[in-house]
Amino acid sequence: MRLNFQETPWDLYASVVYTSVMAAVLLALGVGDLVAILLILFVPGYVLVAAFFPRSTEIDWIERIALSFGLSVAVVPLLGLILNFTPWGIRFAPIVSTITVFTLGVGCAAYWRRLHTPTNQRLSLTVELSLPDWRGYRALDKGLTVALAASIVVAGGTLAYVALTPRPGETFTEFYILGPGGNASDFPTKLNVYQNGSVILGVVNYEGTTLNYTIRIDLVGVRIIYNATSGINETVEVNRTTRSTFNVTLANGQNWTQPYTFQINSTGLRKVQFLLFKDGDFSFPYRELHLFVRIQ
Repeated sequence: MRLNFQETPWDLYASVVYTSVMAAVLLALGVGDLVAILLILFVPGYVLVAAFFPRSTEIDWIERIALSFGLSVAVVPLLGLILNFTPWGIRFAPIVSTITVFTLGVGCAAYWRRLHTPTNQRLSLTVELSLPDWRGYRALDKGLTVALAASIVVAGGTLAYVALTPRPGETFTEFYILGPGGNASDFPTKLNVYQNGSVILGVVNYEGTTLNYTIRIDLVGVRIIYNATSGINETVEVNRTTRSTFNVTLANGQNWTQPYTFQINSTGLRKVQFLLFKDGDFSFPYRELHLFVRIQ
């Protein structure tokens, strides 16, 4: 069997189709995959080389492939740098979309240049595929050939399985507090007696399943004591009072936020401690946050 292209730019068609399919899959899954590695390491550079050198006599195939890898490695980080100065920033979906738009745009330019090149000068490739003449092989050669072919099939199948089988990501719960303005700043660290202090509590479930959470807020009286042995100041807990409790059920990927306001009725140093428990296990906090507040 003989594979050949020159009049019809099948290589550009394949590049465009591969880019479109991989971009759609990546954006749908929201995560990268080994099958799409050529979208970053080869295809952008290949269409760029095809746009610069539409004729077969300008550079040979070894130089063309090497330039394709090299230009891809150079272009993709440059696209990320440009994307960093846009409102979208360097995030997964914008990066995939930007690489796709670049590849398709340059691919169209390469297609236009290829079609405006005389047919006999266009980039071409011929591959001859034929079945071996088994009659001329010894038994040992036949066995080695079959074993090699089987090894290639097994290796390809293993690679495809590893690439296509979804791998479980890291599971965790995000537990955070923000200042009253919704930023990680302006926390109420200095208050007067009975003055309101406000924060925003947040929990995000990335555990892969629906979970029941309990958030407990404790007010802890603390005292700073100098440890002569270690030579440093240590914070010692004097008393503890539970002020509030919240029960929340979250599906995987669901986010929960709740404003929380507190008052403290005596002067001194206090620690407002936020404890997160998971699935009714109160033996030990799953996550812990705290805020030291000086009351005057």
